[in-house]
Amino acid sequence: MTKVHPNAAAPETKIPTVSGDGAAVALTVWRRSLLFNGKGFTVFDAKGNLVFRVDDYASGSRGEVVLMDAAGNPLLTIRRKKLSLSERWIVYKGEEVGGEPLFSVRKHVTLLPSPALAHVTGGYAVEGSYARRSVAVYDASRRPIAAVEAKGAAVGPDVFRLVVAPAFDAAAAMAIVILLRSLILPR
Repeated sequence: MTKVHPNAAAPETKIPTVSGDGAAVALTVWRRSLLFNGKGFTVFDAKGNLVFRVDDYASGSRGEVVLMDAAGNPLLTIRRKKLSLSERWIVYKGEEVGGEPLFSVRKHVTLLPSPALAHVTGGYAVEGSYARRSVAVYDASRRPIAAVEAKGAAVGPDVFRLVVAPAFDAAAAMAIVILLRSLILPR
């Protein structure tokens, strides 16, 4: 059986970020919280170390999600924009909700068939099928910068792989994955 949980607790876990070596970062995403019966995400690196986590403390609150590092420090706060014609989410650094947003994500709405799932500020596009765990994030030049891939039939749909190009931040890619869950499969 495939190992989903992390290795022994690592107090200092390096968060994958932009690297100049040209190697993509592969993360394993488990759509489960570390809390008992909690909803959220747990993300591991290739060595099985905990990298990110999202715990849903307030099951009734659909308006805000916090992406944390392994130690529980907030990295990004994702907040749903109220009074918007289309479903739109805004991403802030840390817990600075009142400050300048890093980016926003808007659900793609159209009457015609389209592979687009969402649009991210800065010209990024999200395309594919979240239900099949086959999603790609493209930059403004249509280069793939992140991808969600099925991990395998043995582990089910709750475990999948997030591959992030070296020119893109892994925390931002994980924020997009969290938003796909909220935009495509609402609770």
